[in-house]
Amino acid sequence: MAESSIKALFLDVGGVMLTNGWDRTMRKAAAEQFALDYAAMDERHHLTFDSYEEGKLSLDEYLRHMVFYEKRSFTPDDFKQFMFAQSQPFPEMLALMQTVKRRNKLKLAVVSNEGRELTTYRVQKFQLGTFIDFFVSSCFVHLRKPDADIFRLALDLVQIPPAEILYIDDRALFVEIACGLGMHGLHHTDVDTTRQALADWGLAVTEQ
Repeated sequence: MAESSIKALFLDVGGVMLTNGWDRTMRKAAAEQFALDYAAMDERHHLTFDSYEEGKLSLDEYLRHMVFYEKRSFTPDDFKQFMFAQSQPFPEMLALMQTVKRRNKLKLAVVSNEGRELTTYRVQKFQLGTFIDFFVSSCFVHLRKPDADIFRLALDLVQIPPAEILYIDDRALFVEIACGLGMHGLHHTDVDTTRQALADWGLAVTEQ
C-alpha cells in the first residue's frame, strides 16, 4: 500500500466518538426527569449555552441561569449527575481511532464545542487522553465552531500543512469550513463508512 498523504486527524467528539454532551434529546429527558417546563428551560439554555461552551460561564453558572433561578426540590449536583450520565461511548469508533493512530503514526487532535466540566468528565471517563494528542475545545480556547479561527488555532498547534490533515465531524457545515482552510473533510455518519473512507485515503484501519 502506498503511503497516505494524511499525517494528522482532527476529530469532533460528540456524534463521532461519544454521544453528544448535552443535546435537545437529553434536555427533554432532564425536563421529564426533574418535572421542569421544557420550553422555559430550553429558551434559557439557548440564551446561555454558547457562553458556557466558550468557557465564559462555569457549569454552575449555566445551571443557575437555566434551572436554579428559582427554588427546586433537587440540587445542582443531582442535575449534574444526570447530565454526565447521558454521555456514552461509541466503542467501535473509539477503537478505530486508536488503531488508525497507532498503525499510521498520526497526530490526533480534538476540535470540539463543549463546556469545561463536560469536557473534563468525558476525557477522563472515556480515557480520551490516552490517544488524543491535544484538545482544541471551545471551553479552553474561547472560540467555537463555526468560527474558522478555532481550526486555524488547531493548525498552528499541530504544525502540519492543511493538505495533510483530515477533519472528521458529524456536522457537514463544520466539515465544509475545515475544507475551506485547505484541509480534507470526512462527514461522519457511521463507523463503517468512516472506516472505508479512511482506507480510501490509504490509511491502515485494521490491526496487523
